[in-house]
Parts: sequence; structure tokens; C-alpha cells
Amino acid sequence: MKTLFPPYAHPSPELELDSETWIVRERPGDRRTLHQSLGRIDLDWGSRSLADVLADVDSWRADGVEGLFLDRAPAGSGGVGPVALTVRLAARRGLHRVVLNPGVPTHPLYRDLGVRICTFEGPWSAYQSWDGDGVRPGDGHIVYGVPAPLLTAARRLMGRRGAGFGLATDAAPRITANAA
Repeated sequence: MKTLFPPYAHPSPELELDSETWIVRERPGDRRTLHQSLGRIDLDWGSRSLADVLADVDSWRADGVEGLFLDRAPAGSGGVGPVALTVRLAARRGLHRVVLNPGVPTHPLYRDLGVRICTFEGPWSAYQSWDGDGVRPGDGHIVYGVPAPLLTAARRLMGRRGAGFGLATDAAPRITANAA
């Protein structure tokens, strides 16, 4: 399973990073690793202007990332068009590795975009009772707030649920006034 480190969870300096590890960076210029990195673009559930999102794609391309992490992505059919345009522009700019993170299962049309989809992002307490409806093997799961003694159990549960990438971490996202 590939490991994806969102901006709020940083790998331990002792961890050997390999080609199966992706680091999501918060903003251009904050490169803390020479390892594969994805630039985070906040889609704000589909409410950001397409012009702003596309400007972010160009900023990340200029920064030299290997791909994009489209965070807080819309999951309904109404958001497919702008997300598809973003994915196409990213590919034209040489950014072929794209992870879409709505944090929930998406409308089936998103599957046609040829990107990885993170279908769960949430706390350990919710993941334990999550039924996994609407996900496919290989989808991503980001589980945060896992008590440290349960991290191995959480990773095993992710594997049993077919996660192809993701992270179980004791860290939790930073909540800001702008975050929903």
C-alpha cells in the first residue's frame, strides 16, 4: 500500500522513504524533502474559481512537484466538469499523478478521470464504524487521530478494507476558520 502524508502528518526522520511514499506539500516553496511530493490545491468543495485553481496548478508546476493533491474536492456530479478541466490542465503541464480527495465516495463519473481517489478522510472513531459503501479496492483512506497503540491495528484495517494508499496517523488536521 502506498503511503500518503497529508500536510498535517510529517514522516519521522527515521522513516526510510521509498517510491511508494508521497508527501503532500501545503504551498509552493516549502519543500522539506527531496522525495516525491504532491502540491496541495484546496478546491473548497468546488466553490473556488476555476481561474484560481488553474493558477495554483501553474504555481505547483513551476515549483517542480511530481503531481497534485486536490483537497476538499466536490464529490457530486455537479463538480465533475471543473475537476476534469483541472486534471486535463495538470496533465498538459506534466503533472500526471493526481489524487482527488473528497474524503467520501464520489459520483461514478469521477472514476472516468483516471486519477486516484481518497474516499475516506476522517477520525479513527468514524473509520472504525464506516461501512465503506461506494468505495473500490485501491481507493485511498486517510485516518487521523488514531491512538498511538492502535496504529498497527488501524493500518491492518485499512488493508482489509482494500485501501490502495493512505495513512493512519495519531496526528490530526489543523482546523482553521476557513476550513469546513
